[in-house]
Amino acid sequence: MPEKFHPNAVKVAEALRALNAPGEIVVLPDSAPTAEAAAAQLGCEIGAIANSLIFNADGAPLLVLTSGAHRVNTALIARTIGAESVRRATPEFVREATGQPIGGVAPVGHPAPVRTLVDRWLGKYDAVWAAGGHPHTVFQTSFDELVRITGGMPVNVE
Repeated sequence: MPEKFHPNAVKVAEALRALNAPGEIVVLPDSAPTAEAAAAQLGCEIGAIANSLIFNADGAPLLVLTSGAHRVNTALIARTIGAESVRRATPEFVREATGQPIGGVAPVGHPAPVRTLVDRWLGKYDAVWAAGGHPHTVFQTSFDELVRITGGMPVNVE
């Protein structure tokens, strides 16, 4: 990996290698803090973007990897995991849980494992794109691979 990569992208690449995942970090020309921005730069459907959203679930971090075509129904997610409250996390909470900024949170490469849910809708695509630890980086993967490398639970998010 070139030295010019952001340290977060290097950590994600190392985590992918350690997990025997074939994804390679791709640096985008522009920041891609949203699924729309990522899809436009990658030339793919918005649904093939795996948004990495961190929620505060009763005080614990919860990563929801959702299709860019969906909005997360937090009440449904709370029922699914047995939490009293699931709400969007603050930027500080996200950074503490993942070591990564909002808009670039990868599914892996965090300081400690984060409980993860994976939107079943992503399984409709042969290839999906996930953030690589920084708003300018992504990597190609698949639904099955996301479930495997995160230990995530497949769910419906809306």
